[in-house]
Amino acid sequence: MEVLYLLIPMSVLLVFGLMALFRWALGSGQFDDLESEATRIFDEDSIDVDRDQAPREKRVEQSGTA
Repeated sequence: MEVLYLLIPMSVLLVFGLMALFRWALGSGQFDDLESEATRIFDEDSIDVDRDQAPREKRVEQSGTA
């Protein structure tokens, strides 16, 4: 029963912390444009990858092995 005196305030603090984090995400524009990020993977012109994340065909060409 004594553990409830610790768990209830900790859970309330956790809820307030998550609400503050969600409010920060809303204020910083994290959820402003959801459609362009969802369709970005279909646009082949704007794919920017690092050299170590290149598609398999390009990695084989760069390494010189078949």
